[in-house]
Amino acid sequence: MITTDILIVGSGIIGLSIAREIYNRHPDLKITLIEKEAAVACHASGRNSGVLHAGFYYSPDSLKSRFTVEGNELLTNYCLKNNLSINRCGKVVVAKDESEVEGILELKRRGDRNGVDLELIDEKRLEELEPNAKTFNKALYSPTTSVVNPKEIVEHIADSLKEKVNILLNEKFIKRDDTSTISTNRRKIKFKHLINSAGLYADKIAHQFGIGQKYTLIPFKGLYMEYKDSSLIHKHIYPVPNLKNPFLGVHFTITVSGKIKIGPTAIPAFWRENYEGISNFNLSEFLEVLFYESKLFFSNAFNFRSLTFEEFKKYYRNYFIHQATHLVKKIDTNKFGNYLAPGIRAQLLDTKEMKLVMDFVVELGENSTHILNAVSPAFTSAFSFSQFIVDEVEEKMELKTR
Repeated sequence: MITTDILIVGSGIIGLSIAREIYNRHPDLKITLIEKEAAVACHASGRNSGVLHAGFYYSPDSLKSRFTVEGNELLTNYCLKNNLSINRCGKVVVAKDESEVEGILELKRRGDRNGVDLELIDEKRLEELEPNAKTFNKALYSPTTSVVNPKEIVEHIADSLKEKVNILLNEKFIKRDDTSTISTNRRKIKFKHLINSAGLYADKIAHQFGIGQKYTLIPFKGLYMEYKDSSLIHKHIYPVPNLKNPFLGVHFTITVSGKIKIGPTAIPAFWRENYEGISNFNLSEFLEVLFYESKLFFSNAFNFRSLTFEEFKKYYRNYFIHQATHLVKKIDTNKFGNYLAPGIRAQLLDTKEMKLVMDFVVELGENSTHILNAVSPAFTSAFSFSQFIVDEVEEKMELKTR
């Protein structure tokens, strides 16, 4: 058995940012972080688009709006200070037709209320900013949206914590033994406070602590496709999203190196690490996910049925490409290349109300904190969100910040 003050489960950007924040405030505390994989950032944190969002999609009363603007600034400064890759290319959101102009105006209203640097522009101004982008009448320009290399950032944070935090790789949470002890695949760990930032398995761990029983995680697969001509565009180009669901639609993303890709999909997956083929197949997960997805499909909650049909069509290459082509004036569809490494979005489902939860969800136990829903823009928000989590932990543990 090992003993620790703080035990963090999961070495994605959230878990590592929390460890960093606790150490910065309380270097005298013993902090242990466990990760079931052989390296950090093997799942959502290392497989996301790397876009640093500005914060104008989210309703002003949400945790997302609270943390995204500040998180964007903090992570941008972290990259600049540590010479990490960042492409500060900016982003435009374009309307397909007159029916989407109101969506542009709603995003501008949200952005204004959230304190986002955002410009409502016409077609002439859009042509100056991104000549190949196509819109109807109005568009939005977000200068603070940028893109980073997500794995590089997470690995840098982990490296900065060496000698400060005990990071145990290949260390899988197995079960809760009692109020202050857990078992892993290797040992028992006794803790004063546990922080659950286990991503795809956060709900399963929380349930062992009697927390978040009405929630389960539903996995959605995100696929991107490369475009083999970096001169096509110079800024991210996004469509107007359906604000009733948590997905932003297929868009053009520029990488830190200037390469271009389209995506992502939001295809319902059948088990939690259903990346490719039958890899990581888990029968119990498959049955559980299928049960809830079937309920959503037949009840058609939040139009899940039409979402499912729409998303599965994106497995057809030409259909997927077509979803992006209306965003630009000129494109050579022959220059689309391969699908890139898929990611899985862990989306929280409220099983009582049968609806997807749009905002971050954090619930507290007697001596534990559970991050149940840390979906996009969790990467952007990681530093500001971790400050909020550590504030909660300090209050729970009756710690005083130095």
